[in-house]
Amino acid sequence: MCQCVSPKAIITEDNTGIKSQLPILLTEQGDLRSLTDYLLKLEADGASLSLMNSLIKAVSLFLDYMEANEGLFNDPKVLFQTFTKRLYNGTTGEDGLDPSGLYWIPNSINTINGYIYRLTNFTDWLSHRIGTIQINPLRDATSHEQRLNYAAWFRKNQYDFLGHIEDKTVNNTVRKARTIKGRIPLTKTNDDAIAFPENYWETFYKNGIGGAKDPRVALRDKLIVLLMHGGGLRESEALTLWVTDVFEDPYDPDIANVRIYNEVEGKAPEGWRSLKGRTTREAYLKEEYARIPRSRMTTTQKLGWKNRLTDHKDNYLQVQWFPSDYGRVFMLLWKTYQKYRASVECHHPYAFISYHHSSIGNPYTINAFHQSYATALNRIGLIPNKSEGLDPHGHRHNYGRRLERAGLSPLIIRKCMHHKSLESQLPYTGKSQQEVSDALNKATLLLANTESTTPKIDWKTLVEYGFDDIDPQGLFTGKNPKLRGK
Repeated sequence: MCQCVSPKAIITEDNTGIKSQLPILLTEQGDLRSLTDYLLKLEADGASLSLMNSLIKAVSLFLDYMEANEGLFNDPKVLFQTFTKRLYNGTTGEDGLDPSGLYWIPNSINTINGYIYRLTNFTDWLSHRIGTIQINPLRDATSHEQRLNYAAWFRKNQYDFLGHIEDKTVNNTVRKARTIKGRIPLTKTNDDAIAFPENYWETFYKNGIGGAKDPRVALRDKLIVLLMHGGGLRESEALTLWVTDVFEDPYDPDIANVRIYNEVEGKAPEGWRSLKGRTTREAYLKEEYARIPRSRMTTTQKLGWKNRLTDHKDNYLQVQWFPSDYGRVFMLLWKTYQKYRASVECHHPYAFISYHHSSIGNPYTINAFHQSYATALNRIGLIPNKSEGLDPHGHRHNYGRRLERAGLSPLIIRKCMHHKSLESQLPYTGKSQQEVSDALNKATLLLANTESTTPKIDWKTLVEYGFDDIDPQGLFTGKNPKLRGK
């Protein structure tokens, strides 16, 4: 097999002081230079570290397959076609043997489709750059594929916020398809068991998170969990909080007004301005702390930033407490936590720091928080289980379900959860399996009552509720169809 490793490398591209830290692929012959060049392009395009690692994994698998089947394929397209089949089906025969020595087991369709997509883009780039043969070229799409391509194109554009200024003609690529498309995965429903269970919340908060021996740790983790459970933040967003970004609510000083700024484009605190007049947080970090934003890091200090929509021109997310009592508790705890934070020497602006002796004062990492969170669950006899909502992201789902149960408008929920589209919040506001079960049990009791009758629903009443599957824009159905009478 190909002896490949994927270390992180520091790459110098020019004479400036900026260096890139990227994963690369090393083979027995050294650095796979073409892949490194492509990774530098992806970095320039703003690609995530997980995307780069996925590409490296795909290339490594492809190299393994080529070495195990050296000399068998004359056509690169046939090689790639057979490679993808082996990813889907594995390489071991019914007798349990694999003469190639690969011994691959089938992977998930979504994972393999991702490998195909990344390898296709990489080899397309190589083809345009140095004239190599495309291993997964475009071909004329069948009529069925053209319809599917058009449906995907239409769906993408109908919810485009800036769609009114774009060219709405059907792109030529709608009439093209890849030779290897990837298989269609099973359609997934919006999961149920992902919201943190309400019946565990109070015990978890008081005795789980609050049960840490070090009061600084207990207080820090309580504040983070409050931001997720009471404010709907993602864990990475909560850990991005700076000490300068908690204020008193102008309408109620007992409630915390918390802002989470984008560390690249967000406005620097307290009217700061660089020597060259820049006011972004990225410039602030560079000049005041010689740091880069955590979203750009590749170490364990890295924090993701998923939101493309902010609440203010200064590029921050406003935490919306629900119910508002969570904001009161946060403010009360925050005032005490500030004393602990100020007693430790820190060379960064992050609010949440490590109190472990080996890294005291360093920014709190996602990995360290996960360990602390798992320990907190163990204190109350639970173990981490994402499928049951017993993980950090389950608190954001709990927040979304609470908003939905309160009967708030989907537009308000979208604002609270900082989603770009209404569709994004569906996994957070869908009915749980328990709610469905309760509704069916109630209906069963009504059915058992011989005196009860099910009212008939006429067509006019039925279409008032619309049909998301066939009329998602409400053109013909719903209480106020857009095309009624036209």
